[in-house]
Amino acid sequence: MNSTLSNKVEKGFEITTMFLSLIASLGMVSIVAIIIISVITRKFFSYPLYFSEEIVGILMSVSLFLALPLVTLKGGHIRITIVTEYIKKRSKKVYNIVTRLSYLVGIAFCAWLIIEAVPWLQFAIKHNLKTETARILLYPAMISLPISILMMAAIFVARLFGWLKKNEN
Repeated sequence: MNSTLSNKVEKGFEITTMFLSLIASLGMVSIVAIIIISVITRKFFSYPLYFSEEIVGILMSVSLFLALPLVTLKGGHIRITIVTEYIKKRSKKVYNIVTRLSYLVGIAFCAWLIIEAVPWLQFAIKHNLKTETARILLYPAMISLPISILMMAAIFVARLFGWLKKNEN
């Protein structure tokens, strides 16, 4: 793949994953704000926010999923480097094969998650599922899972085909 196109693909992934991570960061800031407000209203007014636990749980899940594509792009996942470093020192060819296999495993894992998540999302939309206490719609938050997993799969595919640099952190 030509270098200019590769750079554009990489820039597109960077912008998209940074945007998703920005939303994740706003979710984390919202969690802190909700907890602070809930503590203050409980302590000084004896009126805790009844919805705080549900919304904090939802925001935490959404933030986690929306941050995953950037972690995937930057190669920030936990790795067992003792094996990869050993293989890398012994044979660059074998190391490249193992790296490509890891991308295929990542793609398969993402496909499996999508296959499992989409029916749940469809069920939530069809039945208009809401949280128990605050009656917050669940499917807007549930959409973050397929979005992030599809982005991760796209990153693995792009790495597999050489459209992105290998990330050897």
